[in-house]
Amino acid sequence: MTGAALVSGLDYAAVAVFALTGALAASRSQLDIVGFIFVASLTAVGGGTLRDIILDRVPLWVSDPVMLLVAAVAAVLVFLTAHLLESRYRALEWLDAAALAIAVPAGVGVALSEGMGWPVVLVMGMVTGCMGGLMRDVVCNEVPMVLKQGELYVTCAFAGALVAVALGAVGVAGWAALTACAAVVFVLRAGSLALGWRLPVYRSRPPRAPKR
Repeated sequence: MTGAALVSGLDYAAVAVFALTGALAASRSQLDIVGFIFVASLTAVGGGTLRDIILDRVPLWVSDPVMLLVAAVAAVLVFLTAHLLESRYRALEWLDAAALAIAVPAGVGVALSEGMGWPVVLVMGMVTGCMGGLMRDVVCNEVPMVLKQGELYVTCAFAGALVAVALGAVGVAGWAALTACAAVVFVLRAGSLALGWRLPVYRSRPPRAPKR
């Protein structure tokens, strides 16, 4: 598989899985079928669109409108089956973890294909992975997963992108570096969900009373 085909495949997979999470969020908000398709599509292409605009590329769904069809099909599927899930939010969390692990290497791969330096590659990996979910949660009036207290989310995206950049710098093949990126992202996110891995959070302290 060529580098361009690999990145395109990652973009398609990220669109499909992120669309499922968007539709699950729509089900929690009890939206109609049009709302499902809208939220699913926004989630599916939001991060990739922002990435492409920043990199001065034609947005992925404009150059390949089939991606919107993929998102719409995912939305309809969830609309018909979401009631069968024991916990829609738990399913959303794990699908989101999978989508994050696909989208980050997709963003890294696109930035590398455009000849960007490593700081831009890191940011594009995080943007592609995180922004669609952020849009989904804001639109559905949920606390954004990226901002949940102490949870590993943006950290996962950053770590995965950093691993890909580091491996590429020492001559590891592109597909292997992107695979390692996906693995790091998913392991960290899964650890946060299943094992409670957290970052320390800021705790305000009242000012000390002045000494007399």
